[in-house]
Amino acid sequence: MIAEPDGPEDRLRRFATIWSRAVFPVTSTSSTRPEFEEQLLPLARRLSQALLARAFAADAGRAVGAALVDAHCTDPEALSRTLDCVDAYLVLYCGGDGDQEGLRARSARLQHAMAAGFAQALRERTLAEQEAIAQAALQAQGVVAQALHATEARFRAVFEGAAIGIGMADLDGNILQVNGALLRMFGVSEQTMRSRNVREWTHPDDAPHTWRLYEELVRGEREHYHLEKAFYRPDGTVLWTNLTVSLLRDADGSPQYQLALMEDTTERRLLNLRLRYEATHDALTGLPNRTFFFERLEKALGAGKGQRFGLCYLDLDGFKTINDSLGHAAGDRLLVEVADRLQSCATAPGEMVARLGGDEFVALTTGPDTQREVDELATRIMNALLAPISVDGRELTVRGSIGIVEGPAGERSPAEVLRSADITMYRAKSAGGNRFELADPEADARAITRHGLTTALPTALDRGEFFIEYQPLVHLGDGSVRGAEALVRWLHPQHGVLGPDRFIPLAEHTGLIVPLGRWVLEQSVRQAREWRELHGGVEAVGPLRINVNLSPCQLTHPGLVQDTVDILERAGVAPDALCLEVTESALIGADDDLLKPLRRLAEMGVDIALDDFGTGYSNLANLRRLPVSVLKLDRSFTQSMQQFPADPVDLKIVEGIVSLAHSLDLAVTVEGVETGAQAEQLRILGCDTAQGWYYARPGPPERLHELALVDATG
Repeated sequence: MIAEPDGPEDRLRRFATIWSRAVFPVTSTSSTRPEFEEQLLPLARRLSQALLARAFAADAGRAVGAALVDAHCTDPEALSRTLDCVDAYLVLYCGGDGDQEGLRARSARLQHAMAAGFAQALRERTLAEQEAIAQAALQAQGVVAQALHATEARFRAVFEGAAIGIGMADLDGNILQVNGALLRMFGVSEQTMRSRNVREWTHPDDAPHTWRLYEELVRGEREHYHLEKAFYRPDGTVLWTNLTVSLLRDADGSPQYQLALMEDTTERRLLNLRLRYEATHDALTGLPNRTFFFERLEKALGAGKGQRFGLCYLDLDGFKTINDSLGHAAGDRLLVEVADRLQSCATAPGEMVARLGGDEFVALTTGPDTQREVDELATRIMNALLAPISVDGRELTVRGSIGIVEGPAGERSPAEVLRSADITMYRAKSAGGNRFELADPEADARAITRHGLTTALPTALDRGEFFIEYQPLVHLGDGSVRGAEALVRWLHPQHGVLGPDRFIPLAEHTGLIVPLGRWVLEQSVRQAREWRELHGGVEAVGPLRINVNLSPCQLTHPGLVQDTVDILERAGVAPDALCLEVTESALIGADDDLLKPLRRLAEMGVDIALDDFGTGYSNLANLRRLPVSVLKLDRSFTQSMQQFPADPVDLKIVEGIVSLAHSLDLAVTVEGVETGAQAEQLRILGCDTAQGWYYARPGPPERLHELALVDATG
């Protein structure tokens, strides 16, 4: 198949060309550069596939790194140039139109895997060479006299031509022979090297067992050992090596010499340290990142008995406003300054600061007395943010909200600790911000439950977990049932039946109230049609009407009027069968644009009820401009009427509201009627309809039908 001009295959080949030109000068291959490019092309394709794969596979990177060794790219410079090339060009030529930030993060992980694969393959190749050299050395020492010259020549060729450092010493540590590679690694002359004793080559980073293994070898108790060891060069720099030391015995089997084989791993170690730093530190602020922080937190939580931890989770207040108004560059400079200030707050042993991402930071303290220390740490952080930060000539005031979690090690996982701190931080932010709060297990449990309900809401409607109960609306004059209010319930699989107060605020916050409200309206209107059909042969006082609540989000939804019209037409129900209830607080200060949909619905014949009237402190004169036909008086005005005699002040207030409503041709409905005395008093005051437990609790539609039949037939 011929690739399109500048298609994926063309870009892949360009990447392979750039790669081959960068690496070819430091390879030991006998191939030409075009031939070498053809060797790299399948490796480039494999890197491209790993970059774009759905799930990241480190095996691909390790395989490519090992393949470089097979292609004779054994010089550490070849790996360094390869990683630089991958870092600069892989995403550019092979990334396509994907998420560039995510692709660069995956490219960095591929580089790390390539370095690991390269190191492993080179180590295996080196060990194979070491084994061959050791065998040659043994043969050179133990051959019969007639083959002495040939064997010595073979040993000398291997000894001098090897790419790794080789040295031979006696059992007292006196150096007898070294090859050129070893001299170049240490940067000394042969005379200087041979004047040293093996036991002088100690280093502070030597593993505790290094010299124990050495003593066992020279005593003949072991044949060889392998470890990573550092050496000082004469100029004071450090040489890191993979060191293998073998014991050479004479013809009788007695220990005679020690043979050391050294592979220079300094560049590889520095590369790994660089990759490790980049993988565990935030590129913008230089602080430890989420990965590094979780490692430290996990270590702190796994500490022994008597150890404690304290965690401060900081989120800047209003940072989005700074980004939106001044730009992300200014926001980044602000974050760098905040990071510097936070770093200065956590300088004691056991303390650290990290950036989790965005404007979220964490500070950790560990030790036996973190209950006091974490409070002091949070106070230092709050004080560090007091001084304004200068960005582009502007003095910006920065504030933050902090959630604090403190406790003994070993009781919670890192994820649980961070979740608790996050919840507590948002509690501090909800309380006004610029403060810190201590974690509260009960508050955490409530927040976790709310989060669980929020995540379950989108699919609950599809699974049919919602249902509607109906509470009758009773005419106070003759006691007849005039309709019902639709009240939605959620039959949750774990928590059972939940009332609207548990999930309606969550639905409003997520925007799911619109499809949920549309479903409630559709089900309720269909139920109203069924009631009217069932009452067709009964002489009722009037047709049953359904009341449905509208949330503020539904009021501002552009499809409210059309959805309502469509639902009524599909159900074949007249608009006068529907009453939409809107809370008084939602209409306080409402402009004409907000009222326009309600006016259109009212003109069609849909009743609009002002719910919870009396709780919003609205100007009574506003009633003239609102398209409402019903006032639903809040139960707080009538609670005192449950007993006889009622509070005379409440009587006067209700009497005044009823008189005002009737003068404006508004009907009055009262909620929360619970006693006969209350119902009678409201009837005397002139209220039109009522609902409450005195008449019936919310229930299935069949119950309301039965009540309506009883009222209609006497």
